[in-house]
Amino acid sequence: MMRDPVQTIGNLIDKQKTSFLGSVDAEGFPNVKAMLQPNEREGIRILYFSTNTSSMRVSQYQENEKACVYFCDKRFFRGVMLRGQIEVLTDAETKRRLWRTGDERYYPGGVDDPDYCILRFTARDGRYYSNYHSEDFTVL
Repeated sequence: MMRDPVQTIGNLIDKQKTSFLGSVDAEGFPNVKAMLQPNEREGIRILYFSTNTSSMRVSQYQENEKACVYFCDKRFFRGVMLRGQIEVLTDAETKRRLWRTGDERYYPGGVDDPDYCILRFTARDGRYYSNYHSEDFTVL
């Protein structure tokens, strides 16, 4: 059993370069997409990702905010799935705060590119796998 889920899972998240973000399409089917690591996180409850406003995922999240994100440490064969909701943020302040050097390759118009937005994922619960054992937890 995890002694400190925020520390254990936070460390796992911080060490991964790739995450897998899940959405629900109009027919109710799950969709998964590989994403870069979060731009920022607040504990394990709130994660911020940058993406293209024109992407299929953004339109799916605008229709159905239910989402999940999965982080996998393939070296030690452990992982965590967080379930929650996603909000699509397009305000200038958030976009500026989360802009990273190198983002211009994805958003050539810079921080004000209309095709640049932020996904704010808010976790409510999760499932952690490590050492041949899974455990569910609530995110506070």
